[in-house]
Amino acid sequence: MLQPQPSAETTSSIVRPVPPAPMHELASAPEVSVPQPREEILAWAGPIPDAIPNAGPFKAEPPVPIAPQPEQRPVARISVPKPEIAAYPPVRLSQPQRTKIYSHRFRDAKPINFGRASPRKLAVHGVDVSRWQGDIDWVKLRTQGANFAYIKATDGGDHLDPMFRKNWREAKAAGIKRGAYHFFYWCRVASQQADWFIRNVPNDPDALPPVIDVEWNGDSSCKRRPSRAQVLEKMQIFMDKLERHYGKRPIIYTAPDFYDDNLKGTFTDYPFWLRAVAQHPSKVYPGRRWLFWQYSGSGLSQGVNEKIDLNVFHGSEDEWHRWVGRVTS
Repeated sequence: MLQPQPSAETTSSIVRPVPPAPMHELASAPEVSVPQPREEILAWAGPIPDAIPNAGPFKAEPPVPIAPQPEQRPVARISVPKPEIAAYPPVRLSQPQRTKIYSHRFRDAKPINFGRASPRKLAVHGVDVSRWQGDIDWVKLRTQGANFAYIKATDGGDHLDPMFRKNWREAKAAGIKRGAYHFFYWCRVASQQADWFIRNVPNDPDALPPVIDVEWNGDSSCKRRPSRAQVLEKMQIFMDKLERHYGKRPIIYTAPDFYDDNLKGTFTDYPFWLRAVAQHPSKVYPGRRWLFWQYSGSGLSQGVNEKIDLNVFHGSEDEWHRWVGRVTS
């Protein structure tokens, strides 16, 4: 049987056995002498040192003297003063700057005696204006007690108050907190009216919340009076769109007859601005919580040539600043 030969690819890795040499060749092989190691002598390049009895070939080095140890005595502790580091002042969170509140100095062409419920007992007064007030000296008006102002912006779906942009700009420059209001038109689609307002009123974080003015207006070209359900639906559509855009819940302005027809018991989670020029709001709108009270439509003031609507905030001066801080940046 033939033995298999390794492959040519693997022969280089296979060690072939070497046959032992014959004994007669080993006997006749010459003897190989192995050299013995020699003792090496190191060479010395310098002079030969003198011989020292009982010593090696080199002189012993003299001992190195040891430095005297200092006398061990207790040493008083030396205190090194630390440099003084000025402490950082405590961090104080900045509070929003409060605007100055001017006291009420308005007059009224048709004054009403509200008795103990007089609006004069409240601290923060303001105005609302439109083109009918003409050119306004806002700096002077503020010193008369206009701490806030609501400025008419739009009406329906295509009317912009011609004085809005000027009033909006100059009221802020005078340091007055201001907001914009829209007069709702019952013959126009609510969403179109919201779009028109958004198109014309800047989204200013410092502005007061927008206002929807809902009332029956005998002078309007729209004589339609929708049902209560239709009124509430239109208002909700309009207010939802404004709140999404401005990030602030709108305020509802209304008058007694419209309120009686449509708004009793509704929109309890919305702030109200109520017109009541003959009696306190608690008598005209029983049970309704309110934020602003329009107490006169015949106000007189320096800085304005025409009569002006007068309003007051329902709260103290501190409450006013807290509310403004919540609804503005």
